[in-house]
Amino acid sequence: MIRTAGRLNGIGEYYFSQKLREIDSLNKAGKAIINLGIGSPDLPPHPEVVKVLQEEAAKPNVHAYQNYKGSPVLRKAMADWYQTWYGVTLNPETEILPLIGSKEGIMHICMTYLDAGDQALIPNPGYPTYSSAVKLAGGEAVSYELVEALNWEPDLDALEKTDLSRVKLMWVNYPHMPTGQVPSAAFYTKLIAFAKKHAILICHDNPYSFILNKTPSSLLAIPGAMEVVVELNSLSKSQNMAGWRVGMLAGAKDRIDEVIRFKSNMDSGMFLPVQLAAAKALQLGADWYESINTIYRQRRELVFDLLDQLKATYNKEQVGMFVWAKIPASFKDGFAMSDAILYGANVFLTPGGIFGSAGDNFIRISLCSPEEKLREAKTRVEAIINSTGQTNF
Repeated sequence: MIRTAGRLNGIGEYYFSQKLREIDSLNKAGKAIINLGIGSPDLPPHPEVVKVLQEEAAKPNVHAYQNYKGSPVLRKAMADWYQTWYGVTLNPETEILPLIGSKEGIMHICMTYLDAGDQALIPNPGYPTYSSAVKLAGGEAVSYELVEALNWEPDLDALEKTDLSRVKLMWVNYPHMPTGQVPSAAFYTKLIAFAKKHAILICHDNPYSFILNKTPSSLLAIPGAMEVVVELNSLSKSQNMAGWRVGMLAGAKDRIDEVIRFKSNMDSGMFLPVQLAAAKALQLGADWYESINTIYRQRRELVFDLLDQLKATYNKEQVGMFVWAKIPASFKDGFAMSDAILYGANVFLTPGGIFGSAGDNFIRISLCSPEEKLREAKTRVEAIINSTGQTNF
Protein backbone atom coordinates (compact mmCIF):
# COMPACT_ATOMS: atom_id res chain seq x y z
CA MET A 1 0.00 0.00 0.00
CA ILE A 2 1.22 3.50 -0.87
CA ARG A 3 0.85 5.82 2.10
CA THR A 4 1.05 9.56 2.34
CA ALA A 5 4.00 11.18 4.08
CA GLY A 6 3.87 11.60 7.82
CA ARG A 7 4.06 15.37 7.39
CA LEU A 8 0.42 15.27 6.23
CA ASN A 9 -0.75 13.80 9.53
CA GLY A 10 -3.08 16.29 11.13
CA ILE A 11 -3.29 18.38 7.94
CA GLY A 12 -6.81 18.37 6.59
CA GLU A 13 -8.05 19.65 3.27
CA TYR A 14 -8.40 23.44 3.25
CA TYR A 15 -11.88 24.30 4.57
CA PHE A 16 -12.95 26.32 1.54
CA SER A 17 -11.81 23.61 -0.87
CA GLN A 18 -14.08 21.17 0.92
CA LYS A 19 -17.00 23.59 1.39
CA LEU A 20 -16.98 24.74 -2.22
CA ARG A 21 -17.55 21.14 -3.31
CA GLU A 22 -20.59 20.98 -1.05
CA ILE A 23 -21.87 24.28 -2.42
CA ASP A 24 -21.33 23.00 -5.97
CA SER A 25 -23.44 19.94 -5.15
CA LEU A 26 -26.19 22.15 -3.75
CA ASN A 27 -26.10 24.29 -6.89
CA LYS A 28 -26.41 21.18 -9.08
CA ALA A 29 -29.49 20.33 -7.04
CA GLY A 30 -30.97 23.69 -8.02
CA LYS A 31 -30.32 25.64 -4.81
CA ALA A 32 -28.54 28.64 -6.44
CA ILE A 33 -26.38 29.32 -3.40
CA ILE A 34 -25.20 32.89 -2.84
CA ASN A 35 -21.60 32.49 -1.68
CA LEU A 36 -20.53 35.30 0.66
CA GLY A 37 -17.62 33.33 2.03
CA ILE A 38 -14.40 33.76 0.07
CA GLY A 39 -12.41 36.98 -0.35
CA SER A 40 -11.79 36.65 -4.08
CA PRO A 41 -12.40 40.04 -5.74
CA ASP A 42 -15.16 39.92 -8.32
CA LEU A 43 -13.98 43.23 -9.80
CA PRO A 44 -11.44 43.25 -12.67
CA PRO A 45 -7.99 44.83 -12.64
CA HIS A 46 -7.53 48.27 -14.18
CA PRO A 47 -7.98 48.13 -18.00
CA GLU A 48 -4.41 49.38 -18.52
CA VAL A 49 -3.10 46.39 -16.57
CA VAL A 50 -4.96 43.96 -18.82
CA LYS A 51 -3.73 45.90 -21.86
CA VAL A 52 -0.10 45.47 -20.80
CA LEU A 53 -0.62 41.74 -20.35
CA GLN A 54 -2.17 41.40 -23.81
CA GLU A 55 0.49 43.45 -25.55
CA GLU A 56 3.42 41.78 -23.82
CA ALA A 57 2.05 38.26 -24.23
CA ALA A 58 1.82 38.83 -27.99
CA LYS A 59 5.57 39.39 -28.24
CA PRO A 60 7.63 36.39 -29.39
CA ASN A 61 10.51 36.79 -26.92
CA VAL A 62 8.72 36.72 -23.55
CA HIS A 63 8.00 33.01 -23.14
CA ALA A 64 11.27 31.73 -21.69
CA TYR A 65 12.17 30.94 -18.10
CA GLN A 66 12.60 34.06 -16.01
CA ASN A 67 15.04 35.34 -13.43
CA TYR A 68 14.56 33.57 -10.10
CA LYS A 69 14.51 36.96 -8.38
CA GLY A 70 11.87 38.32 -10.76
CA SER A 71 12.00 41.01 -13.42
CA PRO A 72 13.99 44.13 -12.47
CA VAL A 73 11.01 46.14 -13.75
CA LEU A 74 8.67 44.47 -11.28
CA ARG A 75 11.12 44.67 -8.38
CA LYS A 76 11.58 48.40 -8.94
CA ALA A 77 7.80 48.89 -9.17
CA MET A 78 7.40 47.05 -5.86
CA ALA A 79 10.10 49.14 -4.19
CA ASP A 80 8.56 52.36 -5.54
CA TRP A 81 5.13 51.26 -4.30
CA TYR A 82 6.51 50.69 -0.80
CA GLN A 83 8.14 54.12 -0.85
CA THR A 84 5.04 55.90 -2.15
CA TRP A 85 2.42 54.35 0.07
CA TYR A 86 4.25 53.16 3.18
CA GLY A 87 7.25 55.50 3.32
CA VAL A 88 9.55 52.47 3.35
CA THR A 89 12.79 52.55 1.36
CA LEU A 90 13.77 49.18 -0.11
CA ASN A 91 16.60 48.23 -2.43
CA PRO A 92 14.89 46.54 -5.40
CA GLU A 93 18.03 44.52 -6.12
CA THR A 94 18.39 42.95 -2.68
CA GLU A 95 15.36 43.58 -0.43
CA ILE A 96 12.41 42.57 -2.64
CA LEU A 97 11.44 39.10 -3.87
CA PRO A 98 8.43 38.67 -6.20
CA LEU A 99 6.29 35.65 -5.38
CA ILE A 100 3.76 33.55 -7.27
CA GLY A 101 1.16 34.81 -4.81
CA SER A 102 1.92 35.62 -1.18
CA LYS A 103 0.42 32.30 -0.04
CA GLU A 104 3.44 30.48 -1.46
CA GLY A 105 5.62 32.89 0.50
CA ILE A 106 4.13 31.59 3.75
CA MET A 107 5.30 28.10 2.85
CA HIS A 108 8.70 29.33 1.62
CA ILE A 109 9.37 31.14 4.89
CA CYS A 110 8.41 28.14 7.00
CA MET A 111 10.51 25.76 4.91
CA THR A 112 13.47 28.15 5.02
CA TYR A 113 13.60 28.62 8.79
CA LEU A 114 11.87 25.76 10.61
CA ASP A 115 13.40 22.44 11.61
CA ALA A 116 11.79 19.65 13.61
CA GLY A 117 11.32 20.91 17.17
CA ASP A 118 11.21 24.58 16.18
CA GLN A 119 8.10 26.53 17.10
CA ALA A 120 6.17 29.30 15.39
CA LEU A 121 3.59 31.53 17.05
CA ILE A 122 0.27 31.54 15.19
CA PRO A 123 -2.66 33.97 15.75
CA ASN A 124 -6.00 32.58 16.93
CA PRO A 125 -8.14 33.61 15.12
CA GLY A 126 -5.97 33.81 12.03
CA TYR A 127 -5.40 32.56 8.50
CA PRO A 128 -5.38 28.73 8.66
CA THR A 129 -2.47 28.45 6.21
CA TYR A 130 -0.04 29.79 8.83
CA SER A 131 -0.56 26.74 10.98
CA SER A 132 -0.62 24.29 8.07
CA ALA A 133 2.61 25.64 6.59
CA VAL A 134 4.39 25.45 9.94
CA LYS A 135 3.35 21.82 10.39
CA LEU A 136 4.22 20.84 6.81
CA ALA A 137 7.68 22.32 7.33
CA GLY A 138 8.15 20.09 10.38
CA GLY A 139 7.70 22.80 12.97
CA GLU A 140 5.25 23.11 15.85
CA ALA A 141 2.46 25.66 15.64
CA VAL A 142 1.84 27.39 18.98
CA SER A 143 -1.27 29.55 18.95
CA TYR A 144 -1.60 32.85 20.76
CA GLU A 145 -5.16 34.00 21.40
CA LEU A 146 -6.47 37.33 20.20
CA VAL A 147 -9.46 38.83 22.00
CA GLU A 148 -11.76 41.72 21.24
CA ALA A 149 -11.03 43.36 24.59
CA LEU A 150 -7.39 43.86 23.51
CA ASN A 151 -8.41 45.09 20.03
CA TRP A 152 -7.42 41.74 18.53
CA GLU A 153 -3.74 42.36 19.27
CA PRO A 154 -1.53 39.77 20.99
CA ASP A 155 -0.86 40.12 24.68
CA LEU A 156 2.91 40.35 24.41
CA ASP A 157 3.31 40.67 28.19
CA ALA A 158 1.56 37.32 28.64
CA LEU A 159 3.64 35.74 25.87
CA GLU A 160 6.83 36.89 27.61
CA LYS A 161 5.89 34.72 30.59
CA THR A 162 5.79 31.58 28.43
CA ASP A 163 8.70 29.44 27.26
CA LEU A 164 9.89 31.06 24.03
CA SER A 165 13.19 29.21 23.81
CA ARG A 166 12.14 27.17 20.75
CA VAL A 167 10.19 29.92 18.98
CA LYS A 168 11.85 31.04 15.72
CA LEU A 169 8.93 32.69 13.90
CA MET A 170 5.86 34.71 14.85
CA TRP A 171 3.08 35.20 12.32
CA VAL A 172 1.16 38.47 12.51
CA ASN A 173 -1.34 39.98 10.07
CA TYR A 174 -2.57 43.59 10.19
CA PRO A 175 -4.98 44.86 9.11
CA HIS A 176 -6.07 41.63 10.71
CA MET A 177 -7.97 38.92 8.92
CA PRO A 178 -10.61 37.88 9.88
CA THR A 179 -11.40 40.65 12.40
CA GLY A 180 -10.55 43.71 10.28
CA GLN A 181 -8.59 45.28 13.16
CA VAL A 182 -6.17 48.08 12.26
CA PRO A 183 -2.84 47.95 14.14
CA SER A 184 -1.82 50.64 16.60
CA ALA A 185 1.59 52.28 16.26
CA ALA A 186 2.27 51.46 19.89
CA PHE A 187 1.69 47.76 19.21
CA TYR A 188 4.06 47.73 16.25
CA THR A 189 6.82 49.36 18.29
CA LYS A 190 6.31 46.94 21.15
CA LEU A 191 6.29 43.99 18.75
CA ILE A 192 9.68 44.95 17.32
CA ALA A 193 11.17 45.19 20.81
CA PHE A 194 9.66 41.80 21.70
CA ALA A 195 11.18 40.20 18.58
CA LYS A 196 14.63 41.62 19.25
CA LYS A 197 14.59 40.55 22.87
CA HIS A 198 13.72 36.94 22.04
CA ALA A 199 15.48 36.60 18.64
CA ILE A 200 12.20 35.85 16.86
CA LEU A 201 11.62 36.58 13.17
CA ILE A 202 8.32 38.41 12.77
CA CYS A 203 6.49 37.39 9.60
CA HIS A 204 3.96 40.08 8.75
CA ASP A 205 1.26 39.21 6.22
CA ASN A 206 -0.04 42.53 4.84
CA PRO A 207 -2.47 42.04 1.91
CA TYR A 208 -5.41 44.12 3.21
CA SER A 209 -3.85 47.50 3.93
CA PHE A 210 -5.60 49.36 1.08
CA ILE A 211 -9.12 47.98 1.42
CA LEU A 212 -11.43 50.43 3.25
CA ASN A 213 -8.39 51.65 5.17
CA LYS A 214 -7.51 55.34 5.14
CA THR A 215 -3.99 54.82 6.45
CA PRO A 216 -2.13 51.94 4.71
CA SER A 217 0.89 50.97 6.78
CA SER A 218 3.83 48.58 6.77
CA LEU A 219 5.50 47.04 9.79
CA LEU A 220 8.79 47.71 8.01
CA ALA A 221 8.26 51.45 8.57
CA ILE A 222 8.94 51.02 12.29
CA PRO A 223 12.56 51.83 13.27
CA GLY A 224 14.61 48.65 13.66
CA ALA A 225 12.05 46.46 11.89
CA MET A 226 14.40 45.37 9.09
CA GLU A 227 16.48 43.52 11.68
CA VAL A 228 13.66 41.20 12.75
CA VAL A 229 10.81 41.43 10.20
CA VAL A 230 9.92 40.04 6.79
CA GLU A 231 6.71 41.26 5.20
CA LEU A 232 4.46 39.60 2.66
CA ASN A 233 2.27 41.67 0.40
CA SER A 234 -0.02 40.91 -2.51
CA LEU A 235 -1.75 42.31 -5.58
CA SER A 236 -4.67 39.91 -5.10
CA LYS A 237 -6.84 42.24 -3.06
CA SER A 238 -5.78 45.83 -3.69
CA GLN A 239 -5.28 45.41 -7.46
CA ASN A 240 -8.05 42.82 -8.07
CA MET A 241 -5.52 40.29 -9.36
CA ALA A 242 -6.17 37.25 -7.15
CA GLY A 243 -6.04 34.75 -10.01
CA TRP A 244 -2.87 36.27 -11.46
CA ARG A 245 -0.88 35.05 -8.44
CA VAL A 246 1.46 37.97 -7.83
CA GLY A 247 2.86 38.71 -4.40
CA MET A 248 6.06 39.89 -2.82
CA LEU A 249 8.37 39.40 0.12
CA ALA A 250 10.19 42.42 1.55
CA GLY A 251 12.98 42.32 4.08
CA ALA A 252 16.70 42.58 4.72
CA LYS A 253 19.08 41.25 2.07
CA ASP A 254 20.11 38.29 4.22
CA ARG A 255 16.50 37.21 4.67
CA ILE A 256 15.73 37.51 0.96
CA ASP A 257 18.85 35.52 0.06
CA GLU A 258 17.90 32.80 2.54
CA VAL A 259 14.38 32.42 1.15
CA ILE A 260 15.71 32.36 -2.42
CA ARG A 261 17.79 29.30 -1.50
CA PHE A 262 14.53 27.44 -0.98
CA LYS A 263 12.28 29.14 -3.55
CA SER A 264 14.73 28.76 -6.45
CA ASN A 265 14.39 24.99 -6.06
CA MET A 266 10.59 25.16 -6.21
CA ASP A 267 9.82 27.14 -9.37
CA SER A 268 11.39 28.72 -12.44
CA GLY A 269 9.96 32.21 -12.19
CA MET A 270 6.76 33.95 -13.23
CA PHE A 271 5.50 34.58 -16.79
CA LEU A 272 7.15 37.86 -17.82
CA PRO A 273 4.00 39.54 -19.24
CA VAL A 274 2.28 38.94 -15.88
CA GLN A 275 5.21 40.59 -14.11
CA LEU A 276 5.15 43.61 -16.41
CA ALA A 277 1.37 43.96 -16.03
CA ALA A 278 1.81 43.74 -12.25
CA ALA A 279 4.37 46.54 -12.43
CA LYS A 280 1.75 48.66 -14.20
CA ALA A 281 -0.80 47.84 -11.51
CA LEU A 282 1.56 49.04 -8.79
CA GLN A 283 1.87 52.40 -10.55
CA LEU A 284 -1.84 53.17 -10.21
CA GLY A 285 -2.68 56.29 -8.23
CA ALA A 286 -4.97 57.11 -5.31
CA ASP A 287 -7.98 57.36 -7.64
CA TRP A 288 -7.73 53.61 -8.31
CA TYR A 289 -7.87 52.68 -4.63
CA GLU A 290 -10.70 55.13 -4.02
CA SER A 291 -12.71 53.69 -6.91
CA ILE A 292 -12.64 50.16 -5.52
CA ASN A 293 -13.17 51.34 -1.95
CA THR A 294 -16.27 53.27 -3.00
CA ILE A 295 -17.75 49.99 -4.23
CA TYR A 296 -16.69 48.07 -1.12
CA ARG A 297 -18.09 50.83 1.11
CA GLN A 298 -21.51 50.55 -0.52
CA ARG A 299 -21.44 46.77 -0.25
CA ARG A 300 -20.41 46.92 3.40
CA GLU A 301 -23.53 48.92 4.24
CA LEU A 302 -25.65 46.13 2.77
CA VAL A 303 -23.70 43.55 4.78
CA PHE A 304 -24.31 45.61 7.93
CA ASP A 305 -28.04 45.48 7.13
CA LEU A 306 -27.86 41.70 6.69
CA LEU A 307 -26.08 41.30 10.02
CA ASP A 308 -28.67 43.51 11.73
CA GLN A 309 -31.34 41.13 10.43
CA LEU A 310 -29.44 38.24 12.00
CA LYS A 311 -29.07 40.09 15.33
CA ALA A 312 -25.29 39.82 15.03
CA THR A 313 -23.04 42.53 16.49
CA TYR A 314 -20.02 44.07 14.79
CA ASN A 315 -17.54 46.94 14.80
CA LYS A 316 -18.23 49.47 12.04
CA GLU A 317 -14.61 50.66 12.15
CA GLN A 318 -13.12 47.39 10.88
CA VAL A 319 -11.34 47.44 7.52
CA GLY A 320 -10.52 44.95 4.76
CA MET A 321 -12.81 43.07 2.39
CA PHE A 322 -14.76 41.19 5.06
CA VAL A 323 -17.08 41.99 7.94
CA TRP A 324 -16.47 40.09 11.17
CA ALA A 325 -19.46 39.76 13.48
CA LYS A 326 -20.40 38.12 16.76
CA ILE A 327 -23.29 35.70 16.48
CA PRO A 328 -26.46 35.99 18.57
CA ALA A 329 -26.89 33.73 21.59
CA SER A 330 -29.59 31.75 19.77
CA PHE A 331 -26.89 29.80 17.91
CA LYS A 332 -24.46 27.34 19.45
CA ASP A 333 -21.52 28.65 17.39
CA GLY A 334 -20.61 30.12 14.02
CA PHE A 335 -20.69 26.71 12.34
CA ALA A 336 -24.29 26.17 13.45
CA MET A 337 -25.29 29.63 12.27
CA SER A 338 -23.50 29.23 8.93
CA ASP A 339 -25.18 25.89 8.25
CA ALA A 340 -28.60 27.17 9.29
CA ILE A 341 -28.33 30.06 6.83
CA LEU A 342 -26.87 27.84 4.10
CA TYR A 343 -29.58 25.19 4.29
CA GLY A 344 -32.40 27.55 5.26
CA ALA A 345 -31.75 30.55 3.02
CA ASN A 346 -29.27 29.21 0.43
CA VAL A 347 -26.70 31.78 1.52
CA PHE A 348 -23.20 30.82 2.64
CA LEU A 349 -21.41 32.81 5.37
CA THR A 350 -18.03 31.74 6.74
CA PRO A 351 -18.03 30.34 10.29
CA GLY A 352 -15.43 32.14 12.39
CA GLY A 353 -14.27 28.87 13.93
CA ILE A 354 -12.30 27.93 10.81
CA PHE A 355 -9.82 30.64 11.86
CA GLY A 356 -9.30 29.11 15.30
CA SER A 357 -11.20 28.45 18.52
CA ALA A 358 -11.22 32.19 19.37
CA GLY A 359 -13.50 32.66 16.37
CA ASP A 360 -16.10 30.07 17.37
CA ASN A 361 -18.74 32.65 18.25
CA PHE A 362 -18.29 34.71 15.10
CA ILE A 363 -19.09 34.69 11.40
CA ARG A 364 -17.35 36.43 8.51
CA ILE A 365 -18.99 37.89 5.40
CA SER A 366 -17.06 38.73 2.24
CA LEU A 367 -17.61 41.97 0.34
CA CYS A 368 -16.67 40.30 -2.95
CA SER A 369 -20.19 40.03 -4.34
CA PRO A 370 -22.17 42.63 -6.32
CA GLU A 371 -24.86 44.66 -4.60
CA GLU A 372 -27.69 42.73 -6.27
CA LYS A 373 -26.38 39.48 -4.76
CA LEU A 374 -26.13 41.07 -1.31
CA ARG A 375 -29.67 42.40 -1.60
CA GLU A 376 -30.91 38.99 -2.68
CA ALA A 377 -29.12 37.38 0.28
CA LYS A 378 -30.82 39.86 2.60
CA THR A 379 -34.20 39.08 1.02
CA ARG A 380 -33.69 35.33 1.43
CA VAL A 381 -32.67 35.64 5.07
CA GLU A 382 -35.59 37.96 5.76
CA ALA A 383 -38.00 35.43 4.23
CA ILE A 384 -36.72 32.64 6.48
CA ILE A 385 -36.90 34.83 9.59
CA ASN A 386 -40.46 35.91 8.72
CA SER A 387 -41.57 32.34 8.09
CA THR A 388 -40.12 30.98 11.33
CA GLY A 389 -40.46 34.03 13.56
CA GLN A 390 -36.92 33.58 14.87
CA THR A 391 -33.32 34.09 13.87
CA ASN A 392 -32.10 30.56 14.59
CA PHE A 393 -34.43 29.15 11.90
